[in-house]
Amino acid sequence: MPIAVFSTTGSDLRLGKVIDDRVIDLTRAAPELPRTIKGFLGEGEPALKRLMQVDETSGTLIPLSEVRLHAPVPDPEKYLAIGMNYADHSDEVEKLGLEKPEYQKWFNKQVSCITGPHDDIVAPAISDQLDYEVELAVVIGKRCRSISPEEARSVIGGYMVANDVSVRDWQFRTSTVTLGKSFDTHGPTGPWLTLAHEIADPHNLGLRTFVNGERRQDGNTRHLIYGIYEQISYLSQVMTLKPGDILATGTPAGVGLAFNPPKYLSPGDVVRLEIDGVGHIENHVVQG
Repeated sequence: MPIAVFSTTGSDLRLGKVIDDRVIDLTRAAPELPRTIKGFLGEGEPALKRLMQVDETSGTLIPLSEVRLHAPVPDPEKYLAIGMNYADHSDEVEKLGLEKPEYQKWFNKQVSCITGPHDDIVAPAISDQLDYEVELAVVIGKRCRSISPEEARSVIGGYMVANDVSVRDWQFRTSTVTLGKSFDTHGPTGPWLTLAHEIADPHNLGLRTFVNGERRQDGNTRHLIYGIYEQISYLSQVMTLKPGDILATGTPAGVGLAFNPPKYLSPGDVVRLEIDGVGHIENHVVQG
């Protein structure tokens, strides 16, 4: 029962509960619930219990084919991503001269890059090194600080598919890599928030990238160097994590940069990212 942010022609954004290939409008089926996913997560257990009560009999079910899906959390306080966190990806970029990090390597993606699961990715005119990275995104569900890995699972609100779109030449201009990771439209997420209790083991999920139907990435979260709970605990030693914060947990091998010659994205390309149990997002690349 994922939660989606959706709209229909001429409507405002609404929260919906996804039931199979349909969505039920929560603004009508449960009007007492918050109108955003951040607000929903902030209310905690009472909101979740109310959501559980909503079923096919609670209102009109709208086919997903008739709605537009939007970014589940368009305005997190923080959007953080970890680099080189799959062994195979770490190996492939080490061959290109990048050193394997000694510790968890985190960077910011500016929240202004966030877009929806089917929105266009704009290829900037100032670069021809546009790349893709499929990642499991964790959305924090509870405020936390200085927690242990054993406690970390309890603060997860849910999961999304994320494309850590990267402009490689801009990424490598500075050690922070933030600019190359934060171009407008370079943060597609979605297709909805799959709630934490729906994923039995987030460390056993297949994830894949297809570009124009060609499989480029095919990995599994079991190969994370630092697991999700380690990641959350590590960050929480530094900062307070809050409901809605997004953590992108790393990408497996097969990024465009690593091919010889590189296989970067171009206008006209279609990029599809899939994660088992979480869903898929698909974006067209357009010229900026």
